[in-house]
Amino acid sequence: MLGVGVIGTGAMGRNHVRVFSELASLKGIADASDDVLKPLCKTYNTKGFTDIDKFLKMKELDAVCIATPTMTHYEIAKKALSAGKHVLLEKPMCSTVAQGVELEDIAKESGLVLSIGFIERHNPVTLFTKSLIEKHQFGDIINLSSRRVSSYPARIRDVGVIMDLGVHDIDILRFFAGSEVVNVHCMAGRYSNPNFEDHADIHLEFKNGIHAHLEVNWLTPMKARKVFLTCSQNFVEMDYTNQSLEISTSKFLDIDLGNLYSIPQAYDIERVMVKQEEPLKREVADFLGAITDKRAPLISANDGINVLRIALACLESVKKKGCVSMEGS
Repeated sequence: MLGVGVIGTGAMGRNHVRVFSELASLKGIADASDDVLKPLCKTYNTKGFTDIDKFLKMKELDAVCIATPTMTHYEIAKKALSAGKHVLLEKPMCSTVAQGVELEDIAKESGLVLSIGFIERHNPVTLFTKSLIEKHQFGDIINLSSRRVSSYPARIRDVGVIMDLGVHDIDILRFFAGSEVVNVHCMAGRYSNPNFEDHADIHLEFKNGIHAHLEVNWLTPMKARKVFLTCSQNFVEMDYTNQSLEISTSKFLDIDLGNLYSIPQAYDIERVMVKQEEPLKREVADFLGAITDKRAPLISANDGINVLRIALACLESVKKKGCVSMEGS
């Protein structure tokens, strides 16, 4: 069984500790706070480290998950890869595209797995929807949209809503479109956050002609996590939280309208619930499987770099108040 560890035991990191302890041999956890480490080490019967360098020297450690603040991702991931550890790196990958490319190069040269934690890609309903898209079940995709909104998360300190929430749906819409983004237009603002944008509307144009719109904010009292697909045969609403699909199909009146054509009078809705599974467990299982089976993970370092490139283009678009071309970037 692989020896694993987790660096960063905040809200998301603690979930990783739980799941890694269930699916592999948890050799240790690392965090800047000894007070945070002690109860977790007791609960999971594992070692705690406040010194990351010492932690990474453990010979029995094969792989680590890094769930620290974004600004630390590059430095810690570079240390882990240089120490010969496979890495599951939480999103966003890092702060700059150049940093991401360097991490990808180190992993390739060392024969190590480097996967990025876009958890929604591992949601069963996402993979089910993708399978139907590939079978052309809905016809042609005309456009995509997503809504990811909630109240402000106290855990976030170093990035805005685009890097925190927006990257999830940038990844999924790119996954569904099956194409790369060529143009980005983003409008965003700060309503209650003095340091970063807390609401944004993002428009993406893909190379294959599909357009997508993303709404993200930290301003709503409720949480919404949905994707909408307007297709030539169906309208599809995908709910990440309920792991469900609503597939709408037009119905036509079968009557003689003379020289007129039939027009939609109503529509049928088919509701599909996929088998409920925890996306994080699927993410960790995929990462561990990529190591043991010597294969690529579902989400590669290159995926992380491309999503980061798009998210940074969104921030550039806000700054310049206009469209940003991704071609040649």
